[in-house]
Amino acid sequence: MKKHLQKLVLAGIALVMCTSVMAKLPALSDEAKAKAAEAAAKTAWSGKVDGYLLCKAQDKTVAHYKSAKTDAKETKAAKGAKVPAAASTCVDPGPFVYTPAAPVAAAAAAPPAAPAPAAAASAATATPVAATSAKKS
Repeated sequence: MKKHLQKLVLAGIALVMCTSVMAKLPALSDEAKAKAAEAAAKTAWSGKVDGYLLCKAQDKTVAHYKSAKTDAKETKAAKGAKVPAAASTCVDPGPFVYTPAAPVAAAAAAPPAAPAPAAAASAATATPVAATSAKKS
């Protein structure tokens, strides 16, 4: 009976500790959001670089395979012109360059632009949809 009670108390303590872990975390600061955005951009660029390196390796393998196949055919038959190599479709992503987005606070601080006078005049002369449908009836 004592062991059963001991297990029940330990389970209760574990339950209380688990609920404290599930507490809501504070929102990320602007600096942390910027770091996360930069890390995401760097990860995307890294994926492009990996794809480029894979493409180059595949091109090299295909070129070796075709040259070995052509060499084998040339030894069996009369030597002819070699098959030209296909153009590579690999695109180099270039060096990593991160340009952060414009801060939201700066965009909110800017005063709104005044509407164009022509747009305001055309809006004033337009008839509402309800008025035009009432005239047709």
